[in-house]
Amino acid sequence: MSRLFRVLAPAAALALFGSTGAASGQEIAPLLPLSAEPTPDKVPPAAVPAAPGDLAIPTRPTEPVPCPAISEAPAGFDFKNVPPVRPQPRPGNFPIPPTGPGYYSILDAVRGTPSKAPPTYGYARFGLMPQSSFDLDFRYLDKPGNTETDFFDPLKRMKLGDDFLLSLGGQSWVRQMNESNSRLGPRDNSYTLTRQRLYGDLWFHDSVRLYAEGIGAFSNSQDLTPLPIDQTGFDFLNLFLDFKLADVLGKAAYLRVGRQELLFGSQRLVSTLDWANTRRTFQGVSVLRTGEKWDFNAFWVQPVVPKTNELDWADNQQNFSGAFLTYRPKKGQTIDLYDMVLTNNNTNAQRGLQRGNFTVNTLGGRYAGDRNNFLWDFEAALQLGRQASQNIVAGMATGGLGYKFKDLPWSPTVWGYYDYASGGSSNGNLNTFNQLFPFGHYYLGWADVVGRSNIQDVNAHLYLYPAKWLTLNLQYHRFRLNDSRDALYGVSGNTSRRDATGQAGRDVGQEVDIISNFHVSKHADILVGYSHLFAGDFIKKTAPATQTSGFDTGLFYIQASYRW
Repeated sequence: MSRLFRVLAPAAALALFGSTGAASGQEIAPLLPLSAEPTPDKVPPAAVPAAPGDLAIPTRPTEPVPCPAISEAPAGFDFKNVPPVRPQPRPGNFPIPPTGPGYYSILDAVRGTPSKAPPTYGYARFGLMPQSSFDLDFRYLDKPGNTETDFFDPLKRMKLGDDFLLSLGGQSWVRQMNESNSRLGPRDNSYTLTRQRLYGDLWFHDSVRLYAEGIGAFSNSQDLTPLPIDQTGFDFLNLFLDFKLADVLGKAAYLRVGRQELLFGSQRLVSTLDWANTRRTFQGVSVLRTGEKWDFNAFWVQPVVPKTNELDWADNQQNFSGAFLTYRPKKGQTIDLYDMVLTNNNTNAQRGLQRGNFTVNTLGGRYAGDRNNFLWDFEAALQLGRQASQNIVAGMATGGLGYKFKDLPWSPTVWGYYDYASGGSSNGNLNTFNQLFPFGHYYLGWADVVGRSNIQDVNAHLYLYPAKWLTLNLQYHRFRLNDSRDALYGVSGNTSRRDATGQAGRDVGQEVDIISNFHVSKHADILVGYSHLFAGDFIKKTAPATQTSGFDTGLFYIQASYRW
C-alpha cells in the first residue's frame, strides 16, 4: 500500500496542479460556457401551417433550410449523474431546520433579498461539515433553468473537451480556543488553530476518477503541548483513484484505491471528525455503491497518523476492515447494518490498563428517522474479540426521541437521549467498549472530556432558529461511569482518570453546552460556543494531589470559516 501511495502522490499533484495553473494562482475558467446559447447567423422564417380545409401546396425554398432535429444527443459524454454523490447521513439528535420564504444568510438580510426556499448549494449552512468534499453535490448547475448562481460556479463542473470533468474548491478556517483547566488539569490553555484545504476532482466519463485534496493544519501559541489532531503541516487529506467495476441494480459500483476519508451512518463509530484541525483519514481500498434506496461499502484501510514535521503515513500496525449497508425504506428514514473489524498490534498500556494488542469485531445497526413531527434515533452494537489473554465481550446502545414544533416561533426541535457504553471486566472477559474512530465531540459534550467507553450519559438537546441564518443548540449531559473500577476515557479513546479501587465512585459530572452558528453567506460561517463541565466526585477524587481546587473545566471558542 505504501508503494502504491508513493506512486499516486506525485502523479496526482502533477495532474491536478501542474496543468491547471491552480498552484500558481492563475484564474481558471471552464473551456465551455456553463450556459451557452446557439447564435446562428440566419434563422429561417417559421413555416405557416395551413388553415383547416386549405390545400397545402409545397414550394421549393429559395435557399437550403436545415431540417429540424427531433432530438439531439448532447456533445460528448453526458455527466449529469457524475459524480454519484452520497448524501451525508443524518447524525444523531438532528434538527429539522426551517423552510419557506426568508433570509437564509446575513448577507441576504443586509441586501434585502429573501429566498422563497432554502438555497441550493453544495456546502452545508454550518461552520462544521463532516461530509467529505468528494461527496459535494453541484450537479444542480447543469439543470436547465437553474437560477442558483455564484461567482465560484466557473470552478465547478468544468468540461475539458468532450470526455473530462474537473471541479476545484477548498476551505479555510481560523478558530480561537480558550480552555479553562484544560484536559482536566490545573492549567488554562489559549491558542489559535488555522486550516486550509484545497481539492481537485477529475473524472473521465463515469469510468475513472482522480481525486486529490491537500490540507494545511497549524496551531499557534499553545500553553500546553499541542494534541496530535491540532496540526499536521501541509499534507494530503485525500488522494485516491476510483475505477468503475460494474452496474449493480442500475447504479455503478466503484473500486477506490488510496488515501480516503470514511464516514458511516450516525458517525458514532466512524467519522471524518471535522472538529479536529487535521480531520481523520485512512489509507487502503474500498468498494462502494451509491443509490436512491441503498448504499454499500466494503473496505480495508489503515488509519493515517498526523505528523507535524514530516509527511503523514498510515499506521501499519492497525488494520480496519468491514462492510456497511444503508437502506432508506421511506423518505427521512434510515436503516444501517454494519460489521467492522479493527486489529491493533501496537503495545500500549495506560494507567494499568492494556489498550493495544487486540482484535475486536463490531456488529451493529441503527434505525433513525422522522414522521409527523416525531423524531427517533436508535443504535446498538456488540463487540467480540480478544485483547492479549482476555476475551472481549462489550457493547454500546443509544436511544433518542425528539419532536419538531413546526408551528412555534423559532422552529424548536427537542431531543431526549440515553447513551450507554460498557466498561470494566467480568468472568475473565474484558467489557470495555472500543469507540473505534468516532465523532465524539458532537455526541458526548463539546468540552471534549468524555469518550464512548465505560460511560452512561443522560442528555437533552434543544435547537432554535431565531432567524433562518442563526442556529442555536443547547445541550445538557449527565455523565456517570458504567464501572467505577474502570477508567474515564477521553474523546481520543485514551484513559484520562482512574481509581482501580472504585472508591472515587461513578459521578463524572454534568455538562452544559451552548453552540451558535451565524450563516454569513453561501461561503462563510461564524461558529461561537461555550461549554462547561461541572466536575463530579469521581473527577475531584482522582485529581492530582497538587490540584486542590478548580476541578471544573470549560471551553470558549469562536471560529470563522470560508468555503469555495
